[in-house]
Amino acid sequence: MTGLDRITFRPMGYPDLDRVMEIEKQIYEFPWSRGNFGDSIGSGYHCNVMERGGFLAGYGVMMEVVDEAHLLNLSVGKNWQGMGMGRMLLRTFMEMARARSLRHFQLEVRVSNKVALSLYRSEGFSDIAVRPGYYPAAWGREDALIMGASL
Repeated sequence: MTGLDRITFRPMGYPDLDRVMEIEKQIYEFPWSRGNFGDSIGSGYHCNVMERGGFLAGYGVMMEVVDEAHLLNLSVGKNWQGMGMGRMLLRTFMEMARARSLRHFQLEVRVSNKVALSLYRSEGFSDIAVRPGYYPAAWGREDALIMGASL
């Protein structure tokens, strides 16, 4: 593996927020705000970045609630999509949750996000419920599918 192929995971810090926001604005019509990420770091949520060859390729935010992990954000930069990076990032968060003896992993995903739905289902997530009008959308509001997996 060359230096350009090397993938590393590390905690997200405030100095990462400029690069995180570049990706967030590039891939989402309704991105999280810098404040959302800053508040997540400040609250002690598990905020991690994934780098490949020194470039920030993706990131995620996970919080713990009792014995459950809740994935709040999982994102891969446009230039890094389609390479299995999202799967690696998801698995990293799931392993982190297992290491913390959490029993369940939950997330919300846009019902229109077929790529993410396919990833989550292939990693053992099941549909739990629909949260109507959860996400902002160009035409109004979009439903979220709540998904979960046992750890």
